[in-house]
Amino acid sequence: MKKGQTIKIDGILYTIVDFQHVKLGKGGAVYQTKLKSLAEGSIRDIRVRSEEILEDAFLEKREYEYLYSSPNEHVLMDLESYDQITLDDDAFGDGTKYLKPNTKLLVSMYQEKPVIITLPTTVDLVVKDTAPEIRGATATNQYKPATMETGLVVSVPAFVKQGEKIRVDTRTGEYVTRVKD
Repeated sequence: MKKGQTIKIDGILYTIVDFQHVKLGKGGAVYQTKLKSLAEGSIRDIRVRSEEILEDAFLEKREYEYLYSSPNEHVLMDLESYDQITLDDDAFGDGTKYLKPNTKLLVSMYQEKPVIITLPTTVDLVVKDTAPEIRGATATNQYKPATMETGLVVSVPAFVKQGEKIRVDTRTGEYVTRVKD
């Protein structure tokens, strides 16, 4: 058992978020585990006896390239076979706000069905709209909202101008740095 491992319990796929080996007083030892359902995203705490055997689920990881979106669907292309797949908004969650054409994604498949989409750690986006630069603003930590080309709103430092390219962390949605072309 290890963190990040994918297992199958009662036909449902889970990822192990955390686990702890606990020795009970009179009984045997158990693993107190925190599992995340891949289908629903909900977190569940369960106890697993150390004698129990869990079914390990093998996820095949493939690299895909994001091509384009229609209102509720997103088209990806497998970089090895050039096959295209279409996924709905639910597969990405908030990740659609970071998608630009030609973005490389890692898709984990279980029985030929995509279950986990992993975005790159950072993406470079162009600032489409923000308040004008404040001249002479030398105070640190002054932030203003900026709308990116994908519709994502990020808090950026006061010196960032409209039309500039910035790097955004996809895990937190925060501004990282300006990008020079």
